[in-house]
Amino acid sequence: MYAFTNPPKTIGNTNDFPADATGSEMHGPARRIERVERVGVVGSGAMGAGIVELCALRGLDVRLAVSRESSLTSAPQRIAASLNRRVAKQKITEDERDAALARISLTTDLADLGDRQLVIEAVPEDESIKLDLFATLDKVVEPDAILASTTSAITITRLARATTRPQRVIGIHFFNPVVSMPLVELVPTLLTDEGVNRRVESFVADTLGRQPLPTRDRSGFTVNALLVPYLLAAVRMVESGFSSAELVDQGMELGCGHPMGPLRLCDLIGLDVVAAAADALYGEFKEPLYTPPPLLSRMVESGLLGRKSGRGFYEYA
Repeated sequence: MYAFTNPPKTIGNTNDFPADATGSEMHGPARRIERVERVGVVGSGAMGAGIVELCALRGLDVRLAVSRESSLTSAPQRIAASLNRRVAKQKITEDERDAALARISLTTDLADLGDRQLVIEAVPEDESIKLDLFATLDKVVEPDAILASTTSAITITRLARATTRPQRVIGIHFFNPVVSMPLVELVPTLLTDEGVNRRVESFVADTLGRQPLPTRDRSGFTVNALLVPYLLAAVRMVESGFSSAELVDQGMELGCGHPMGPLRLCDLIGLDVVAAAADALYGEFKEPLYTPPPLLSRMVESGLLGRKSGRGFYEYA
């Protein structure tokens, strides 16, 4: 296992976080919800790294599991760079940055997540990869641990079936960039225990300081079911030659007051993520508006994924 610095230390005002609760997730007003303090994250892409950064900033002991040895170096560098940008913008102090980094550890062994109270999966939007991961996590974490996915569109029920604990599986869908976006979708399944749902809602609202949006378990949940068809329509408009990416974005930014146009947003999200979400939505509903346009598919096949690859609908230095 790799750690950034020395073992995690606690700094700052402890009143910034809910007091530790006693008891368990049992129902009833007399029982307090146990606070999640040890979090595991699997996957060091933009979403996974963002979740790690947010958890560390909020005072949690967070362990990041990566699949490649090289990520033991690149992932902490990326997180540190993000924190340094926050220091430069005076959003956090240098002491807060250092304390956050001290709360983060890394590993390439999923077994090192065995002591985590909550493990959040943030690997690529490939259902087979996620199913294999959930089956493995089910074997290494404690029986009372909660398993969560931040998938954009795959139903949580399908992932939960890979485990022996579907009642302790839930969707926690963050938005990119995680540290800046205030909304988190909570996606319980028909089998998710109500105590698990309440504990995760408290984790999102009270510990992370985010606005939870409860939603039912179907592909796309609430936000992406609305957002993805809009993004695909913008891609089709460019694909048909009707307009350019720049003009489409200008129209939505200046005409509709959107802070970012749909093609720039596609680049920010990642064109591979948009395509995967579209595939999942089409698989669930079989409606033409969810079909990925050929242009989007060709760009993904060509490695033109947006900001993370340096080129998408726009080029990035």
